[in-house]
Amino acid sequence: MDICQSCSMPLRSDKDLGTNADGSFNKEYCHFCYQGGKFTDEGITMAQKIDKMVAKAKEMRIPEANARQLAENILPTLKRWRAK
Repeated sequence: MDICQSCSMPLRSDKDLGTNADGSFNKEYCHFCYQGGKFTDEGITMAQKIDKMVAKAKEMRIPEANARQLAENILPTLKRWRAK
């Protein structure tokens, strides 16, 4: 299964996919992270993205420490966040 290369959300079907500027599906990013050919949170740092993901996980009743560890381990491996 593919995952979003910005947040690691599973990309199970077309409804999960983001969109390119021409409206076509983008198979690398989810619809939460990428719409119309742009990141929805353009300019965010990886540290800020981790905090955002942890806050969302807490809303889902996932323990903060577990969510933070997972985000800190996974995000640096994703295309958007890899050192260039």
